[in-house]
Amino acid sequence: MRVQSLTLAVAGVALLAPAPSPAARPSLPAVAREGNVRAADLLAKVRDCVAVSKGGYRTDNSARAEIPVCGTRGAVFWKADMDIDCDGRPGLLCNERTDPFFSGTTAYRQSDGRYLSAETLPYVVVPAPSDIWDHRAHGIRGGSVVAVIYQDRVQYAVVGDTGPHAIIGEASYATAKALGIRPDPRVGGTPSGVTYIAFKDSRVSPIEDHAAAVTVGERLARQFVRGR
Repeated sequence: MRVQSLTLAVAGVALLAPAPSPAARPSLPAVAREGNVRAADLLAKVRDCVAVSKGGYRTDNSARAEIPVCGTRGAVFWKADMDIDCDGRPGLLCNERTDPFFSGTTAYRQSDGRYLSAETLPYVVVPAPSDIWDHRAHGIRGGSVVAVIYQDRVQYAVVGDTGPHAIIGEASYATAKALGIRPDPRVGGTPSGVTYIAFKDSRVSPIEDHAAAVTVGERLARQFVRGR
């Protein structure tokens, strides 16, 4: 899990560059929208939390353990940061040179036996099972579909890796990029504002079929918004 602050870098750029006009300052780079369920409608369904975890998670080792996993009839969700996972099959963007914490493995593999590619497949990292929470007990496993929401964007992903048992809030390079979040594993990510909605008993097979994840995710998101 890698949370790295961009505050100093951004401040330095702000001192050197002229301030753009409000009309020339988009909040995020242009990215193709995925699906038709609005972020606002999904967020409206996760305003209240009924905790299913026994205690909270940290966003990094130095943070307070105050993020619960919440449950509804059809999903579990958490609101956290996003650290960048570049693990799995190495490529031009995710490898030992670009990521000092790089691991060539993921908890789950694609249909041909190879590890997942963080730079091409949108996936989410869930905490390893522990006394805090065991995702498997709530119908969440490798290939489960997750709606990841940041600002006004929704990105569908799969559960593709597991992380430290006490830390939450991580997704693949491809997930971050699609949401307009800086995907660099060293200095990217965002410190807050990301909502993860994992749909119970959902599964995409093969796990690497992102088009299937979008189809399934859109259907389940619609049901979730309608309260079914």
